[in-house]
Amino acid sequence: MSHTREEHLWIPESDLEGMSVDTLSVRAGQIRTGQLEHSDAIFPTSSFVYGSAAQAAARFGGEEEGNIYSRFTNPTVQAFEGRIAAMEGGEKAVATASGMAAILSTCMSLLKTGDHVVCSRGVFGTTNVLFQKYMARFGVETTFVSLTGVDEWQAAIRPETRMLFIETPSNPLCEVADVEALAGLAHGNDALLVVDNCFCTPILQRPLELGADLVIHSATKYLDGQGRCIGGVVVGPAKYLDEIYGFIRSAGPTMSPFNAWVFQKGLETLPIRMRAHCDNALELAKWLETQPSVEKVFYAGLESHPQHELAKKQQSGFGGMVSFMVKGGREQAWRFIDGTRMISITANLGDVKTTITHPATTTHGRLAPDDKTKAGITENLIRLSVGIEAIDDLKTDLARGFQALED
Repeated sequence: MSHTREEHLWIPESDLEGMSVDTLSVRAGQIRTGQLEHSDAIFPTSSFVYGSAAQAAARFGGEEEGNIYSRFTNPTVQAFEGRIAAMEGGEKAVATASGMAAILSTCMSLLKTGDHVVCSRGVFGTTNVLFQKYMARFGVETTFVSLTGVDEWQAAIRPETRMLFIETPSNPLCEVADVEALAGLAHGNDALLVVDNCFCTPILQRPLELGADLVIHSATKYLDGQGRCIGGVVVGPAKYLDEIYGFIRSAGPTMSPFNAWVFQKGLETLPIRMRAHCDNALELAKWLETQPSVEKVFYAGLESHPQHELAKKQQSGFGGMVSFMVKGGREQAWRFIDGTRMISITANLGDVKTTITHPATTTHGRLAPDDKTKAGITENLIRLSVGIEAIDDLKTDLARGFQALED
């Protein structure tokens, strides 16, 4: 029995003009082959072949578009880039090997010796180290300020400032930045505003629409959603992304085709997962506020949160991250964490499985004591990445932590 491709059949591309982000998460960016597959194809290949030596020369010389080498051209990676760009409302996206690779690639592409960065204190601990230690070696100085104090940002800006970098909501205290205000400040001083949108994803927040120049994700987190792969992505205008793409091509912090395919599958369920995360997190945050052993709860969905109204204005949901302080110090925080029996003790976040960690000794453990204090990373702080398990089961397991404190 012979088998032939039905390449004579023409399947038009989906018309996604004006479609919602929920639809884009399922449909955007697909690159369908001659096999007319319905699901996204995966291309686990290092290189690509050509019909002739002349065609190979044209591809390498930039005279003909097409795939060359998977360090910088791979259809599966391009499909993921197209989908997340559409969801964020960006012109282009470049995928990287990790979230930190996305930040590094952005800095190495758009900054130079003598430039200055203003960064919020409440960023992921390794982001802090990247700016403070490694970018400083290349002559890029960074000033850290309060995420929410716009006056501090204004005071920190210098003539050589070229980038403002924020996470909003912040990790792990869930502070919320006024993106529009900081975008205006950046653009008024010939600088770029770069927003790490990891906690909200494009389902809950679209920073480019609020004036940001670039959006960064650790795709490892909510975009995957099931703790399977490591990856990152930068989204924004082509004039910046072309520079970042050039760095990726030369330096090689590239996303693998397999990981890109996994992230594509994750994006398909991102809208429904984010709403489930939000529902569980809000109920848990309210419940935690009622517990006598809890000193303070950090979650923008609570009316007690200082940026609650701002979060309502620029986000369509409050996310799945909740942090809280237990009464006491490190001993009490560790005792609480060890008292749980279902929730995973791990520093990863954005998983459908709820995770718990002690930021002061894990995600932010590399910070100097003074930097921890300034960032609000106390010894009694616990971070929850709230998953989509049954809410009553989550309360039951957290109650074991409270029982451990009493015992």
